[in-house]
Amino acid sequence: MSNRTYSFEFFPPRTPAGKEKLRATWEQLGQLKPKFFSVTFGAGGSTRDGTLDTVLDIRRAGLEAAPHISCVASSRAEIGAILGQYKAAGIRHVVALRGDLPSGVAMAGELRYANELVAYIREMTGDWFHIEVGCYPEYHPQTRRAADEVKNFKKKVDAGANAAITQYFYNADAYFRFLDECAAAGITIPIVPGIMPIGNFSQLARFSDTCGAEIPRWMRLKFEGYGDDSASIRAFGLDVVTVLCEKLLAAGAPGLHFYTLNQAALSTTIWERLGLSAR
Repeated sequence: MSNRTYSFEFFPPRTPAGKEKLRATWEQLGQLKPKFFSVTFGAGGSTRDGTLDTVLDIRRAGLEAAPHISCVASSRAEIGAILGQYKAAGIRHVVALRGDLPSGVAMAGELRYANELVAYIREMTGDWFHIEVGCYPEYHPQTRRAADEVKNFKKKVDAGANAAITQYFYNADAYFRFLDECAAAGITIPIVPGIMPIGNFSQLARFSDTCGAEIPRWMRLKFEGYGDDSASIRAFGLDVVTVLCEKLLAAGAPGLHFYTLNQAALSTTIWERLGLSAR
């Protein structure tokens, strides 16, 4: 499948040193010729300017970049202004997410859910933007019933989403089962698996507890057994994630989206092990 979409995700750096480090990261990953880089948007838009600056920086180097945009704790007018900025800059690709409520903020904002955000983007800009949305093969932490996950995802698709990127997972069967459920619901857009390379297990465990991504018990025990042996953790993590990617691609996944945490090394190694450099 030669038309697969490969992409890498970054967060906006907050310091000059972070900016330099990220520049080195995207320059290195840019040599792999991904379809695009995505750049996250902090809780309540707290990194909004950093998101745009990072996207423009990447685009100036001749690479494609897609800003994340979230609707939590934002008004329609604020979101409209952001869309106007992106459109004026010639950006035609966004990742539309509900986002997380910033700590200390009680109000969700005028648009409460991602499907409302997608509908608003379409209302304001027509088909200018290619819109990616998120989805959760292992269910969003706030989902009460399994059937609600696909129902909520379908609302985003019906509102005008072009493609989706999943939350990361380590159980390929969860993704395949989710695809079957989506197909049964009439969802036909590409659903690209989100891939989280593993370099630091304690950090991964914290992330996973927050976002609801499951770390299979056998993996958790194996990582915990390595204690502070960072080389073994890294080697085992590379093996686990490479095998996962091989399974996904062999079964026809439409691409891979790497959550890089602004690091190039692990994603590059997995990419090379998969033989993607030669495509």
